[in-house]
Amino acid sequence: MDYSPYIVAAAVGYFLGSVPNGYLVARAHGVDIFKVGSGNPGATNVKRVLGERFGEKGRRAGNLVFVLDAVKGALAAGWVLLYHRFVAVDGSTDLVSSPENNLRLALIGVVAAVLGHSFSIFTKFKGGKGVATAAGGLVVMIPVPCLIGTAVWVISYYVTRYVSLGSILAAIAVPAAGWFQGNPLTLNIVATALGSFVIFRHRENIRRLLNGTENRFVKKTIGPDEKEKSGA
Repeated sequence: MDYSPYIVAAAVGYFLGSVPNGYLVARAHGVDIFKVGSGNPGATNVKRVLGERFGEKGRRAGNLVFVLDAVKGALAAGWVLLYHRFVAVDGSTDLVSSPENNLRLALIGVVAAVLGHSFSIFTKFKGGKGVATAAGGLVVMIPVPCLIGTAVWVISYYVTRYVSLGSILAAIAVPAAGWFQGNPLTLNIVATALGSFVIFRHRENIRRLLNGTENRFVKKTIGPDEKEKSGA
């Protein structure tokens, strides 16, 4: 059996995931994200820290990090399908041989991307919690469960203003919806594993939630000074 496609999918996924978008965006604003806030290079910490310093401009930078991290996961899972559709010529040159193998390669890619995001080779194996990257990868394969997970996150966030709680509940909702939808067993197992990994990465947040010390995102009214700073 030729294992090279699986190795390629894992390597591409890991290096895509390792791109430290949060660190790079924060550094472009003169901030070392590892040394401020929670010290996490994920979109939430970037948005909180840069938002406090630069107002709306900083919050948009945090949103950009989330989008870029999601794109990493989507590319890691989706490039196999694009290759099969636009590059492969026939069975002798095709990277994949069946829809089932397509799925396995895509799953390997997104798992590797989440690991790369969380343990980036470019930042001494430090990284984020994998929410956006996992979501970006899974939405390529199970869009309906991801839509349900997004709805759960939005409702939870706007009711509680806890990003972490929304992420934890979404990490439960997506695989649960996948099982209910009757997706392939391998896909459901990997989605469940990714959700469990995301929850594990939030263990400190869970502790703070239970202690009542977790940070909330409080909606602020933008004053004239902040508008001028953000260019609004």
